[in-house]
Amino acid sequence: MKERLTMDCGALYLSKGKSENFQGDDAHFVCAAKGTIGVADGVGGWWSRNVDPGKYARQLMQNCVEAIKDRAGEKDIDPKTVLLKAYNETKLEGSSTACILTLKNNHLHAANLGDSGFLVIREGEVVYKSPIQQYEFNHPYQLGKNIPDWKKIEELKVPVKLGDIIVMGTDGLLDNLRPSDIKAIVNNHLSQKEEEQCTERGEEQSKKKEVDPEAIAEEILQFAYTASTDGNAFTPFAEASFTAGTEHFRMGGKRDDITVIVARVCRASHSSTLLLKDDHCSAVKLIPGKATDAYPPPDISCAEGGVILF
Repeated sequence: MKERLTMDCGALYLSKGKSENFQGDDAHFVCAAKGTIGVADGVGGWWSRNVDPGKYARQLMQNCVEAIKDRAGEKDIDPKTVLLKAYNETKLEGSSTACILTLKNNHLHAANLGDSGFLVIREGEVVYKSPIQQYEFNHPYQLGKNIPDWKKIEELKVPVKLGDIIVMGTDGLLDNLRPSDIKAIVNNHLSQKEEEQCTERGEEQSKKKEVDPEAIAEEILQFAYTASTDGNAFTPFAEASFTAGTEHFRMGGKRDDITVIVARVCRASHSSTLLLKDDHCSAVKLIPGKATDAYPPPDISCAEGGVILF
């Protein structure tokens, strides 16, 4: 009989902080009890029509949560079913990319549309990265009213092992850091936290420290933000713009909202996230040009941050 695995999760969200859109365009949720996580990124082009795309992304993620709750009695969650139900219930103007992922039977099952996504790190190496779906440079597939892209939702299945690290994010992460960058950040964090000295009964002993997914998410987010503000960095976004042609090329990072969810694959009995309450959320806002020094800052509710953790 296979050992039952689950995910211990940590999530952080950083808005680029426009005064008219302090909540940003991203949204995400974490459902520890069902081993399910999701991210959405409202498509910024809607601002030209005076439509806040973040509202669409937040409602889409809230509807994903409701779809999961409707299946509370079911053993497993089907991400595509959840995403399609949420999409059909989201009536606002706007559109969004989305990625929903669940862990069942020692496999990740995902439904993905657009340029959000995830990667899996095992024993220090990236063993999987979800594909980007887009029509052309900076034009991702998206969910929205009267947009037929829902037919292009891609279902993914990836085997995982105990100890794997999953990093999920919106394009604010993936446009600014390469998989190799994210791998290096994770590996550096794990090497620093691998052992600590403790004194027990007068003798020095070594013991493994628990991996803290939120601490890893914070480090990744900080590096992604730094890259996004570096006008000289040859980021994935800069590389993609170069590949798309001279008229698109722009050196540097991409200033964007950044969502990072880190999940550690662990034994079902070891998940600390299962203890979290419905009203617990972690979110962060960013004033343009200034780095935040508090994760999360005080007085940000789940509704304000576009974050749901249950």
